[in-house]
Amino acid sequence: MQGTAHLMAALAHEEGMNDTALDGVKIFRCSKYAEPGPLCYYQGVLIVGQGKKRVYLDDNVFDYDTNNTLVMTVPMPVECETFATPEEPVLVLVVDIDLPQLNHLIRVMDAHYQLPTDIGESHLPGYFIADNSDDMNNCVVRLLEALQSPLEAEALGQALLQELLFRLLEQPNSAPLYALSMSHTRLSRIDKALSFIHKNYGSSIEVEQLAKLVSMSPSAFHRCFKEVTSCSPIQYLKKIRLNKARDLLQQQGLKVKDAALEVGYESAAQFSREFKRYFKKNPGEIIHLPR
Repeated sequence: MQGTAHLMAALAHEEGMNDTALDGVKIFRCSKYAEPGPLCYYQGVLIVGQGKKRVYLDDNVFDYDTNNTLVMTVPMPVECETFATPEEPVLVLVVDIDLPQLNHLIRVMDAHYQLPTDIGESHLPGYFIADNSDDMNNCVVRLLEALQSPLEAEALGQALLQELLFRLLEQPNSAPLYALSMSHTRLSRIDKALSFIHKNYGSSIEVEQLAKLVSMSPSAFHRCFKEVTSCSPIQYLKKIRLNKARDLLQQQGLKVKDAALEVGYESAAQFSREFKRYFKKNPGEIIHLPR
């Protein structure tokens, strides 16, 4: 993957996220080790060109690196550890999942009788790790080469992104990606509830309200929610609120009490307690720290 790392490095001159010539495609760069800490991963495909990331999710620990791609079919708060040095920074291609493209590909797979069986009733998590096949690696290289030129990115980019999704759908453990697209699967219904949370996290949200939104009983919803996200609805909402508050403190410089109100906390004292318990730092300490 050395060629892949070189191509990513040419597109990522700054620490953190770097935009590319294609909407929904970024390159992440980090040049130092980062100990495990809370982070929210959003729906997308994360392909490592150099280095390694380790994810802690409930009782599960897994790595994604130059041999393994992480596919997040729903947004999930996790703990993440980064293995990098200034000489060998972590480089990650981050690609949003284009649902119209995914829906088109799954219709094609269905026409060729290639859909996995029993997706609707399967207990699927909101992520999977894909082994990087030769076909997938070749596609990634061609995509990165196209991103070096605005003309090639516009002319070839969408076709290459569609091929990347196809290569992921070929994976033996890609059922969560199919389930995201197909209506009435457990995962797609939980994804609908997650979308509601991410749009309304600053308002009062009840589990019964979310269950009704996706036409499930509260008990069934709670069970399926934990299958997909590895945490309860209340825990998930709290983590999203705290992650959003950190963004507000760091990126917009809001005062602690204003950030607390913005993400749905009525008590600034309660917010500060839960923030310190989650991030191991007081809200005021984190304002000037880089992410």
